[in-house]
Amino acid sequence: MALKPTIFKLTVNRSDLNNDIYDAFSLTVAQHPSETTERMMARIVAFCLHSQEEFLAFTKGLSNVDDPDIWAKSLSDEFLLWIDMGEPAFERIKKASRLAKAVSVYSFNSKSDVWWRQGESDFAKLKNLTVYQFPFEQIQQLAKLAKRTMELSITISGESSFIASDLGECEVTHSVLQQS
Repeated sequence: MALKPTIFKLTVNRSDLNNDIYDAFSLTVAQHPSETTERMMARIVAFCLHSQEEFLAFTKGLSNVDDPDIWAKSLSDEFLLWIDMGEPAFERIKKASRLAKAVSVYSFNSKSDVWWRQGESDFAKLKNLTVYQFPFEQIQQLAKLAKRTMELSITISGESSFIASDLGECEVTHSVLQQS
């Protein structure tokens, strides 16, 4: 019998000071049985950083290895944005850069620096790619705020996201490793 995903329900109050966007929205996030809480929460932050994008949605992610974690697809089924989490292989991102108008990768693991050093020269060849890095220690703090039903307040300013819930608060910064 296959394990089922754990469902999380979120209400997000977002203040994006970079883009003058102030809104609230509800999300339903499925955590795959093999997905860590850190990865799921990093997905949520990445979603919030891009939520001004039209047609943005979570995908089946780990359940379907050919799909990104988050995408924006036009009404004509064209990839507008492809977002992958973790440390994907160069070939996967190369394929994504041919399929989508824009590709973003959010790296967040303890091995993130090694992954980037090994692949930086290859990724530099891709045109429509932005690579971000979240500090793993901050993602671990963020994971402590997770619960099945949560209300998050996220304030985005510069390269920082300040996140508060009834369980506490933390800051998650992101650095841009590549933007082309």
